[in-house]
Amino acid sequence: MLSVFNKHKVTTVVQCFVRCYSLVHPKSKVVYSTDEALEGITSNVTLLSGGFGLSGVPDTIINALVKKPEIKNITAVSNNAGLDGRGLSQLLVTGQITKMISSYIGGNRTFEKLYLTGAIDLELTPQGNLAERVRAGAAGIPAFYSPTGVGTWLEEGKLPVRYDSTGEKVLKASQAREVREFNGKKYLLEPAIFGDVALVKAYKADTLGNCWFRGAARNFNSVMGRNAKLTIVEAENIVEPGEITPEDVHLPAIYVDRVIQSTTPKDIEIFKYSETSQDPSLEEPKSESELKRSKIVKRAAQEFKDGSFANLGIGMPTLAPNYLPESINVTLQSENGILGLGPYPHKGQEDPDLINAGKETVTLAPGASLFGSEESFAMIRSGKIDLTILGGLQVAANGDLANWGLPGRVKGMGGAMDLVSNPQNTRVVVVMEHVDRKGRPKILPQCQFPLTGQKCVSRIITDLAVFDIVDEKLVLIEYDPESSIEEIKAKTGAPFEISPDLKPIEV
Repeated sequence: MLSVFNKHKVTTVVQCFVRCYSLVHPKSKVVYSTDEALEGITSNVTLLSGGFGLSGVPDTIINALVKKPEIKNITAVSNNAGLDGRGLSQLLVTGQITKMISSYIGGNRTFEKLYLTGAIDLELTPQGNLAERVRAGAAGIPAFYSPTGVGTWLEEGKLPVRYDSTGEKVLKASQAREVREFNGKKYLLEPAIFGDVALVKAYKADTLGNCWFRGAARNFNSVMGRNAKLTIVEAENIVEPGEITPEDVHLPAIYVDRVIQSTTPKDIEIFKYSETSQDPSLEEPKSESELKRSKIVKRAAQEFKDGSFANLGIGMPTLAPNYLPESINVTLQSENGILGLGPYPHKGQEDPDLINAGKETVTLAPGASLFGSEESFAMIRSGKIDLTILGGLQVAANGDLANWGLPGRVKGMGGAMDLVSNPQNTRVVVVMEHVDRKGRPKILPQCQFPLTGQKCVSRIITDLAVFDIVDEKLVLIEYDPESSIEEIKAKTGAPFEISPDLKPIEV
């Protein structure tokens, strides 16, 4: 029989063993059913969801949440709501989501219809502000000042939050922002977002909860995962501790509560290929509209400078690098987390984890780097990007830009407001047709559509002309040889000066 002293020694040894074992083998966070993953989630929560388009969307968990209609009155925070029938869009259909905080509706017709018929609230937020509001909440910072949106509906509190059933009357608008000046520049006070639950998609997660994101699928996932009270990660691969090297941990285990195996396939929203035969946008233009676009894009390619960093808006701007001279080397940035975009992939080499801001398949150039959306927009707001080329709906003679909203057709500003928020350091070039489909001028004394930014445009390139904006005045510097000064005057809604160095456009 052991003495009391010996019993005490044995107990101490066992306790030490248990403690040492628990240090080497901490408790696993892996759960084996979606019911376990969603346990404890109730109605009236703020739900953060990673993903950008269809990239990095936690579909396995979202699909399970659809089957729990008792969880309702959700405020969902996500860059967008996926596509019809995919991602958060399903929770819009079931009525579980009653409010979205997003930057972009995109091509989601369900989302757009519900918003424009007064069925849901939508807090439109510029994409960079959205990422930073989530990051601030994760860091315990209640609010911050941002240059994005100064002088727009965001500042004025005019963004429609809820429409009536006809989509014509605004029942609720956004809150006006507090404005403060720092070093002679205006900034808006942005409130942080604090989430109750975060749904995250990772390529790898270990059993402790450490996560590694592949390609551009990090997007909003890492910042969302850091924010919430309860973070649930679905991983394509669940590995043992140590299989993700410490320097490759993008989301540390301290932020993660549960890990579950992802069982949903990865999809691609827009397939784009490098072969001309597969990409109609690079074929010889045939229609009048295609000829106009070709002129604009080829002229826009002349805006790049060797060694510069550039961000390109979706549509025409993304085609400009195809016409770069071989002597010009430009590093392209995409706001979903890529610095160093390569060309479109060859058919069969597309990767769902490598897409650009337009949701198109891309490749990486040698020397590329990858990061989260919050860091991407930090680069943009701070003026590290030398040039941004954007499309436009209207440009005012003083450099105001409107490119995100039309009456009855609000898609959201995406990252555009952030991209033009630092015109002192980032040169803003707008490419667009000179007149709209009804022949109305798109260059005006004042923009009639909601602004993207004030006095931010440096140059306008159209199918008829190239204008610079100098001291808030419009100056014609180039003209289409097939046009005339008289035609340009007739189709330009604002007066302009003619440069003494006026020359024809050469493409």
